[in-house]
Amino acid sequence: MDNSLKNRFISLWQKYFTEKDTELPIVFYYTKNRNSTPPADKPVDHQCLIAELARVRNGQPLAFNKNNIGCPGGKKYSGFAKGLSPDFEYFLSCGKEGVVEGERYKKDPGTVRKFMKDYPQIDAKDNWLVFKRWDQLEETDNPEVVIFFAEPDIISGLFTLANYDRKDTHGVKTPMGAGCSSIILHPYKEKEKADPCGIIGMFDISARPFVPANKLTFAVPFKRFKQLIDYMEESFLITKSWDKIKERIE
Repeated sequence: MDNSLKNRFISLWQKYFTEKDTELPIVFYYTKNRNSTPPADKPVDHQCLIAELARVRNGQPLAFNKNNIGCPGGKKYSGFAKGLSPDFEYFLSCGKEGVVEGERYKKDPGTVRKFMKDYPQIDAKDNWLVFKRWDQLEETDNPEVVIFFAEPDIISGLFTLANYDRKDTHGVKTPMGAGCSSIILHPYKEKEKADPCGIIGMFDISARPFVPANKLTFAVPFKRFKQLIDYMEESFLITKSWDKIKERIE
């Protein structure tokens, strides 16, 4: 990671979004060796990955693997596991009496089967998945996805910036899925594309308790994020229209 790029973004973030303590993004990348990044604690029970990432957002880098992610969805959507839990189609829909309580996010088991049939997946390409906050990146780090946890006003700025050079209306997507899929799987899949999109997420009702009530996420592949940084000083961010929003953010 280029330190000059890291510092440049922090400066622009403070200039155009807020001079106050607005939360910096976090990043993730896959690596064979976690080096000095401590591993997340091995869970003793079910533990939502989004809850664990609160520590990263607060400045504690963490490394995850198949042994210390505490929920099946987290393992699947980070690429450390394949397949679905038994009776998943009932879990996501109406439930199965005496077996599993249904979340009722989908109408019925058949709808879930069709929904999951072509759902994207990734394979963890290395042993570890490292999460760090932007200001803690070192030259040896190679971020692959950048993730913002932010209020609607900030999300609106990121959304508009992600559409700045687009000739269509699809610079940002909002695919349905688990909270971890919206910040790991979907933006990582965009990384493979020549013209990647940003992903707005954290609409998962089960993950919402682990983020502040007024925050959503915006995630984007690192290669696209670097382009967005270059646009900041020529885009709407320099206009009076944005100044009004920035005053409200502050």
